[in-house]
Amino acid sequence: MAEPTTASTSTDAAGNGAPQKSRGLEGVTALDTELSFIDGQKGELLYRGYTIEDLAQNASFEETAYLLWKGELPTQSQLDDLNGQLREARQVHPDLLDHLRHHTPKGANPMAAMRTALSMLSAYDDEADVMEPEANYRKAVRLTAKLPTLVAAFDRIRKGKDVIAPTGEGSTAHDFLYQLNGEAPGPAAEEIMDAALVLHAEHGLNASTFTARVIGSTLADMYSAVVGAVGALKGPLHGGANIEVMKTLLELDESGETAQEFVDRKIENKEKIMGIGHRVYKTLDPRATILRNLLSGLSEEKGDTRWLEMSDTIRSTVKERKGLDANVDFYSASVYYLLGIEADLYTPIFAMSRMTGWTAHLLEQWQDNRLIRPRAEYVGARGKTVTPVGDRG
Repeated sequence: MAEPTTASTSTDAAGNGAPQKSRGLEGVTALDTELSFIDGQKGELLYRGYTIEDLAQNASFEETAYLLWKGELPTQSQLDDLNGQLREARQVHPDLLDHLRHHTPKGANPMAAMRTALSMLSAYDDEADVMEPEANYRKAVRLTAKLPTLVAAFDRIRKGKDVIAPTGEGSTAHDFLYQLNGEAPGPAAEEIMDAALVLHAEHGLNASTFTARVIGSTLADMYSAVVGAVGALKGPLHGGANIEVMKTLLELDESGETAQEFVDRKIENKEKIMGIGHRVYKTLDPRATILRNLLSGLSEEKGDTRWLEMSDTIRSTVKERKGLDANVDFYSASVYYLLGIEADLYTPIFAMSRMTGWTAHLLEQWQDNRLIRPRAEYVGARGKTVTPVGDRG
């Protein structure tokens, strides 16, 4: 369920019960959901009743996607069927690849490129405007399958490399890393990528998910809703945070400044440290714990522990000085970096995973749809009259 807080009511001048304002809608419960539950005080995250720790360790990304879409973990035959659908749907129309090659600047922001490519996908989907539940489920599968192909193709094209077609085999994590790097990933890299996709798949009524549900509540199609979600995720206060985390770590590594000195300077200047603190969690983000453990193993495997050491020092120092803890972005940045992934692809990879959550929320929204239409309190001027244009000066 969403955060279990509701807006209180007050009485306006006419004696009517009116909702109290909440800046940023913080603490406001807008709707009911069965998809995920967050306890910010305990640092707990559930997907449909399963802890994130259990899913990250014992369920694949594909199993997690099925769980979010269908409400239960799949049987083996159901999982085999979903895997078959995902593998078949990974190919994208050649026109989209031509657009990325010839009409997308090499220096384009990857999220801007994905925003356009996802919108274009709808033109090649015969069911784009079909709103029956099964058609929407099939679109959720296709969107989840095709976005990794688009991300990998964009990255290779901008580097002057040939696009690698999906293999039609293996997991989402395996095929994405293969298309991105041109070689099959090792078991550890595939396992870590798969776990990262599970961890980012769903997280309540965050900004991008709320955007998707608002658009969906108008009965706009699924493509319109997820394009809006991508636009929201692009912001540095949402999906772009782990890019800023990695920039910070790289700058710190080159500066010669110690991690403690860095934190002291940031606190003294009252500057935000990206990847630290969360609107919901008042303790350590449970996803950060899992990613920290993945980073530890990957660092040892790569023989490069500096990112782990810097991150741990920053985290412990901020916790001691400010009482704030790490969120999911704090350790995911270093995990992706050690997997050889360009920093500006971190947010598109976030979108690859969160596509399952966005589409699951849309499927839920449309089960009992109501237009989402909050009100704004007018605080502007009153009583003005129009002066003829010639008299205005």
